[in-house]
Amino acid sequence: ETFARINGEQAVALEVVQRGSSNVLQTALTVKDIVAEAQRSSPTGSRIIISTDRSHEIQDQFNELQSHILSAVLLVVILIVATLGLRNAALVAVSIPGSFLVGILVLAMLDMTMNMVTMFALIISVGIVVDGAIIVVEFADRKMAEGLAAREAYSIAARRMFWPVVCSIGATLVAFIPLAFWPGATGRMMMYMPITLVAVLAASIVMALLYVPVMGAAFGGGATLASGANGPGSAHAEGARRNLAIAESGDLEQLTGLTARYYRFLKSALQRPGRVVLAICGVLVLLFVLFGLFNPGVDMMPRTDPTLISVDIRARGDLSPTEKDALVRQAEARLAGMPDVKFHYAKTGAGGGGRAGQQTDQIGTIQLIFVYWRDRRNSVDELVAEARRRVADLPGAVAEVRRSESMASGGKRPNDILVTARSPSDLLPAVEALRSVLDQVPGVVNVRDNRPLPGIEWKLQVDRVRAARFGADVSLIGSAVQLVTNGVKVGEYRPDDSDEEIDIRVRLPYEARTLEQLDAMRVMTNQGMVPISTFVKRTAQQKISTISKTDTHPTLRIEADLAPGALADQVTRRIRERLPALGLSAGVGVEFQGTAKEQSDSSVFLSIAMLIAMALIAIILVLEFNSISQTLLILTAIVFAAGGVLLGYLVTQNPFGLVMGGLGIITLTGIVVNNNIVLIDTYNSLRAQGASAYDAVLRTCIQRARPVLLTKITIILALLPMVFEVNVDLIHRDITVGGNSGAFWSQLATAVVAGAAFATMLTLLFTPALLLLQARFGMRWRAWRQGLGWRTHAELPRTH
Repeated sequence: ETFARINGEQAVALEVVQRGSSNVLQTALTVKDIVAEAQRSSPTGSRIIISTDRSHEIQDQFNELQSHILSAVLLVVILIVATLGLRNAALVAVSIPGSFLVGILVLAMLDMTMNMVTMFALIISVGIVVDGAIIVVEFADRKMAEGLAAREAYSIAARRMFWPVVCSIGATLVAFIPLAFWPGATGRMMMYMPITLVAVLAASIVMALLYVPVMGAAFGGGATLASGANGPGSAHAEGARRNLAIAESGDLEQLTGLTARYYRFLKSALQRPGRVVLAICGVLVLLFVLFGLFNPGVDMMPRTDPTLISVDIRARGDLSPTEKDALVRQAEARLAGMPDVKFHYAKTGAGGGGRAGQQTDQIGTIQLIFVYWRDRRNSVDELVAEARRRVADLPGAVAEVRRSESMASGGKRPNDILVTARSPSDLLPAVEALRSVLDQVPGVVNVRDNRPLPGIEWKLQVDRVRAARFGADVSLIGSAVQLVTNGVKVGEYRPDDSDEEIDIRVRLPYEARTLEQLDAMRVMTNQGMVPISTFVKRTAQQKISTISKTDTHPTLRIEADLAPGALADQVTRRIRERLPALGLSAGVGVEFQGTAKEQSDSSVFLSIAMLIAMALIAIILVLEFNSISQTLLILTAIVFAAGGVLLGYLVTQNPFGLVMGGLGIITLTGIVVNNNIVLIDTYNSLRAQGASAYDAVLRTCIQRARPVLLTKITIILALLPMVFEVNVDLIHRDITVGGNSGAFWSQLATAVVAGAAFATMLTLLFTPALLLLQARFGMRWRAWRQGLGWRTHAELPRTH
């Protein structure tokens, strides 16, 4: 009934599927051990070949992400050493392994596996877990520059920066909490990311506020940021120490270097804060308009190169197994010799079917298993086009070349349309009309549906009234029909060599099992032997092998793949635009499932998750600052982050990744508000000490520009290798460009880098302007209110 071949040689195929919670690498090693043992005892001339081994691909992705983590840590540490000095950098850097260890322990306690999502979450967290430590160490460094001892400086830093650190990292942490409830196949894959980040970021708060101050008090010494970076006697070190002291309480006009340039630029811009705000808002609006006009489209998930493609062979007719195999062999011969193909795995008959999405007329499948991606000379799209060209005119059969679907889609087809109808008579015309539309839509290939194949089945309609007159019942007629078909069961027996009983059936000789014999069949009735045709009418009808229903309504399905470069969102939109012109019956329903439904569900969820994240962050900010206006001011950074994400997609001309882009904006929601939290906390402290709004804004920006830039540059540096899909393997001293993990995560890394860079640059100008406008508006509001005789509760005289 079935045939299997590997590279044209007869084979018996064994497909091994891992359990959901198992370690795929360990499972693969166990299978290889069993294969090696079986090979030693196999008959002479036989071979055991492992044609497909996903553990290699997974191990490669794991190694790539591991290299990205090491590269990110190295880049972050280099930056911290260059800016904070070697000793302070050691205090900051120790929070990375400490936080990672806690996060991995939490995953172990939850019985969750280490996979590519958890590894990427660790890469993102590299630049975030050091934020709190940088804020504490940088503040202590300033105090030591004023002459305080390390013990006292770190004690003051831990107390003074306690709430800013808790709020800034807490805001980042709560932004990821809604993502843990992501539904669907995408959610099952991405849920590891928020859980990992929440665990790691919670640990980083403890590291920043407890471990780093204790270690700093013990080993911090008197080194400042510049003395560690450039030598205690260098002119640069002396200038840096001088700038630190000036930023705290000195004359800002005496600043030098880049800090002085930023001060002069900010001072000039704040002369007209209203114009600054309007100009930046105009730039932001322009970005959204340009993205709406020139964006390349929307995509669900990044497309990665599969390790194999499938060629489905379809043919109709009453074909014997050998005839089916002959057609599959034709396709196999045409595909032989394709470049970059390591194995041809052909299956004919039932072995090639029985899976979801398979057509009833599918007679076999050929899998083309590629060589290792580094050794390929052609892209997968080129190989797919070459395979389609070779089997385009296969005589007697139709061949469909398919890429394997993304893991995030759960194996769902890009275009999967469910058609339902109240009346079965409306269903087939509706599917035929929709099928004709899909055949004409650009970007659609391999269109298929599950309409019944052309064929005849005979329906026997019993006239019960006439049968009753003769004393015949349905069971009697059924027994007569069985004599012509599969036989009447008359008993059972169990042979000596069998554990199960075997039916004993009686039926007519082979030459008598015909339709004519069925019409001439006579049955015993009260009036003697009567022809069965007396009360049975035989009619020919369309053969139906399977009946599908959804909510009690008959259902058929249409599926299609995407051509290279086509986007599911654009294709779905084109199909929807043509639906009204089809004139479908009122009882016909058309539902887009597959990637389209997953994309719609993910879009709705990410929108809700974004709102929940902003609400949670707003609660934290209100509790910290006790001010609605300052809370809203801090949240403006999220809008800039979204603008930066869109700018990144415009520059790279990549389609907006619904999952990766949306996930990037939510990730930035917690990251970019940290800038404003640090700035406004310092601003409020200076205002409480009696400084004017203008002076407080200027001194705040000078004091906090360095930690703001450091915390965001660390995030950007940690993700830059993944943005450019460059993998630097420090262990094996190897540099590669590309790979599936880089292609899959590059979209998200690009979104985070672009959003963080854009929001940080504008925050250092936009937030000071808004703070100054807020102060001026508050002064005018108080003056107007006092002119009307209004007084707040705090201004009323106290009475007993």
